[in-house]
Amino acid sequence: MWLLYAIMSSIFAALTSILAKVGIENVNSNLATAIRTVVVLILAWGMVFLTNAQKGLNAISTKSWIFLILSGFATGASWLCYYKALQVGEASKVVSIDKLSVVITLVLAFIFLHEQVTSKSVIGCVLIGAGTLLMVL
Repeated sequence: MWLLYAIMSSIFAALTSILAKVGIENVNSNLATAIRTVVVLILAWGMVFLTNAQKGLNAISTKSWIFLILSGFATGASWLCYYKALQVGEASKVVSIDKLSVVITLVLAFIFLHEQVTSKSVIGCVLIGAGTLLMVL
């Protein structure tokens, strides 16, 4: 089931970029990010209440709270930078560079999460990096 969700995520991420590029025309990128964030907030809390997941709030550990909050800051910073780049750059180039996050995530997962480095993951990182370079030149 994770594969279906991952594929759906990539489709929605692609739609996000195209819809945002059209919608951000003549709109301040920070304002556009704030509007997007409100929509995401409503959808996310809607799913929490729809699935009755709000009951789990009390069970969240302090460590989880800290890391989820830090993740929220990273998401916010990413979105602010992404929308500014999307506003002034070509969507195809901005999205290509944004996908370098895959390579950076793999490297950070190896370092901090001690995930296994395999020849397949190294080759994948090199190919993604090369593909990104090819797309933006």
